[in-house]
Amino acid sequence: MTIGVEVPSNTSFDVAIIGAGPSGSLAAKLLRDNNVSVIILEGAEFPRFSIGESLLPNCLNMLEKAGLLPSVIEAGFQYKNGATFERAEERSSIDFRDNFDEGWGTAYQVQRADFDKILADNASKAGAEINYGRFVTKAELGKGACILTHKGKDGTVETVTSKFALDASGYGRVLPKLLDLETPSNLPERSALFTHVQDNIEAGDIDRNKILITVHPNRKDVWYWLIPFSNGTSSVGVVYEKNEENLNEDDLFDALINQTRLGKILSNAERTRPLGKMSGYSCNVSSLHGPGFALLGNAAEFLDPVFSSGVTIAMKSAELAVPQILRELNGEEADWQNDFSIPLKQGVDVFRVFVESWYQGGLQNIVLHHPETENDLTKMMVSILSGYAWSEHSPLVQKPKRILRLLEELCA
Repeated sequence: MTIGVEVPSNTSFDVAIIGAGPSGSLAAKLLRDNNVSVIILEGAEFPRFSIGESLLPNCLNMLEKAGLLPSVIEAGFQYKNGATFERAEERSSIDFRDNFDEGWGTAYQVQRADFDKILADNASKAGAEINYGRFVTKAELGKGACILTHKGKDGTVETVTSKFALDASGYGRVLPKLLDLETPSNLPERSALFTHVQDNIEAGDIDRNKILITVHPNRKDVWYWLIPFSNGTSSVGVVYEKNEENLNEDDLFDALINQTRLGKILSNAERTRPLGKMSGYSCNVSSLHGPGFALLGNAAEFLDPVFSSGVTIAMKSAELAVPQILRELNGEEADWQNDFSIPLKQGVDVFRVFVESWYQGGLQNIVLHHPETENDLTKMMVSILSGYAWSEHSPLVQKPKRILRLLEELCA
């Protein structure tokens, strides 16, 4: 095979998926369950590192529906039943089981390298063909006729044809870039620094069954995550808008950590991977679908890591897209706007209201001062934080801004 020369390909599939992350693997598994031929083109070699490690309970509903949950349970990931919030001396916890919706009330905290590989391996076992180390460089898309050109690390160029294409490329946003679909986010540009550590946390310092969200004592735009894993390691990250200290990234990370109780909690921690950074991660697109294609998860829109909504949105987008693809493959008319875009964005917009309220300080006060006595308003809030942003019977989903204001007054 000549390096750098395009190799004619006779391979043809019903659906070609770009990316083997959670949305791509979930979509592939659901499609294979309906006897649809699927190929996945993934740029990385699995397992590979990724953030977005604290799953929400609603994820388990979707994994269960796709028959993927048993493999996740058997992997022995860290059990998760809620979240703890801290700001200086203020501290409060929520239990995801005290929510307004039916369905799972617990989840897992997962090393994404292992979690994503489990989902991809299950998609492969179901009959999806996965080609790793393949980068899509060109897309010719039309209803019922799609051609993806992809390049390997060795320089070989190949093509694959399909009747439909799904972009599940995450932060790579392959089709939005190739098709010029990217639009600016209305959220301010923020940065995240993160790493994994052998945490050596003393017993009693934290509840390992919960993600710990810490807010900077003086800067409401700065917050931290601590996600304990079942093997004694943790994911640690800090999100900020401005580097007010003008420090290099390693020094900034350490300085910000030590300005909170995390400095004491992690005083004996040892890094197990280099510090990573993401900047300007919030994104949007002009359209979630078009003739012959649809965008899933972070390839379409990413808000903010604060409520761990990324994987939930990714899985929900796959769950909504698959029925539309099946209709098209059956020669029926699919209403992508009303049955995919609008419902997906309704949930995303609920999360957006929560993100905006968080950085304005309102939601920070709610989660830190919510009353211990259970009521429907607090249960609705817990449901959103559990990933139930598409609930059809929750008033908070229907009118998030109005009810968050009521919660602020209640918690004042």
